Amino acid sequence: MAETLVINKNLSQQEIYDSLLRQLNSLINADEPLISNLANVTAALKNTFEKISWVGFYLLKNGKLYLGPFQGKVACTVIEIGKGVCGNSAARKETIIVNDVDLFPGHIVCDNGSRSEIVIPLMKDEKIFGVLDLDSYQLSAFNETDKHYLEILSKTLIQKLSFERIVL
Repeated sequence: MAETLVINKNLSQQEIYDSLLRQLNSLINADEPLISNLANVTAALKNTFEKISWVGFYLLKNGKLYLGPFQGKVACTVIEIGKGVCGNSAARKETIIVNDVDLFPGHIVCDNGSRSEIVIPLMKDEKIFGVLDLDSYQLSAFNETDKHYLEILSKTLIQKLSFERIVL
């Protein structure tokens, strides 16, 4: 299969997500390693949305979130549960949208250019496997549409891939 995405960036945000999710659904392959699949997802998101400055996965292991596949600048490698936006999303088991990271108590600065962030937990049956983290250099870059579609993406990943093999 050719790993090519075709995204018309002139469409509405909802239409772009619809197109992207359809294509990612075909691209995600349970017979291939988890890391390979997650790497392609980060590349697809980064190349689809210009507002994204950084996108990546943090995967849970031994009670901490460890950096997984990502696109963007070098990042923090370990995040404690309950710390920063990623750690809080994992602890609360809910998506967090931060319009201005400077106003988020305990925000962990990996890239001082980041202005806003959205973090989506990756979970199945209330068990956390990690988070999907997206940053932007724009204030208030992420909204309820992003939340809706990124939560669909995270559920698709959890359903199709075996996080249990790598995440403990």
